[in-house]
Amino acid sequence: MLDLGRLRALHAVSVHGSVAAAATALGYTPSAVSQQIAKLERETRTTLLERQGRGVALTEEARHLAATAQELLAIVERAETTLEERRGEPTGRLAIGAFATAARGLLPGVLAELGRRHPGLDARMTEVDPHLSIDLVARGMIDLAVAHDWDIAPLPAPEGVEQAVIGDDLCDLLVPEGHPLAARASVRREELTGERWICQPPGTVCHDWLIRTLRAAGCEPDVAHQAEEYHTQVALVAAGLGIAMIPRLGRGALPAGVVAVVLDPVPKRRLYALWRMGAARRPAITATVGALRGHWVGVGAAA
Repeated sequence: MLDLGRLRALHAVSVHGSVAAAATALGYTPSAVSQQIAKLERETRTTLLERQGRGVALTEEARHLAATAQELLAIVERAETTLEERRGEPTGRLAIGAFATAARGLLPGVLAELGRRHPGLDARMTEVDPHLSIDLVARGMIDLAVAHDWDIAPLPAPEGVEQAVIGDDLCDLLVPEGHPLAARASVRREELTGERWICQPPGTVCHDWLIRTLRAAGCEPDVAHQAEEYHTQVALVAAGLGIAMIPRLGRGALPAGVVAVVLDPVPKRRLYALWRMGAARRPAITATVGALRGHWVGVGAAA
């Protein structure tokens, strides 16, 4: 009999592309995942991982076995969902993926509430890029994702994944104090030609949104500085090195030297909770979505 835990480890390596990334997703150490794969190789008398440069690659046999593992894990999930549904109380482990500002500005209160109200539920969060998190939900690596899209770039939800709206996060233009736009009540996007910008690196959702938004308004953005963290972007604005469009969620109070100016029209991103259709009956999913929406009422109003 093949061990389900070892199959789960192989499936995680298949999804995440490396032993280290699989270990992070599963909450194990890389050596523990490697040991699980090694035991599975002995059980199956098959080589499953091959060295490729500094990393590893799945063999053809491993890819077939990982696909079967995904089917088995889906069956186990359905069985667990049925048991939890019959109990009528959120229980078991719930793996949540959330993008950075939601992880900082929304999830702490949600996770604390779930822990207080449902002691049998073990909710665990991992910070994940919003587009990656949706794929992880579809593949069964996480149970629920908190993701977002922008007004000009709708979020693609794959077949078999359900979603619910949490709320809308508004975005402001941040400029250095003393900038010509700092005294304005509002600014239109067409007026931003020639500015030096601070934003996320290419390939991220927010970078792509900024480029598309400004080009749609007839502006070709000059991206002078790139930083993953919004707090770093705010610090760069405070130093007078450029301007930035930054959402309000998780932003916190602005430091001295930074002014928020309203954009007309106001850009917004919509927050969603997403989960697999087969898990929709889990009380844990229902409770978590309810907690997300409930906390957004206060967080969104404060932002």
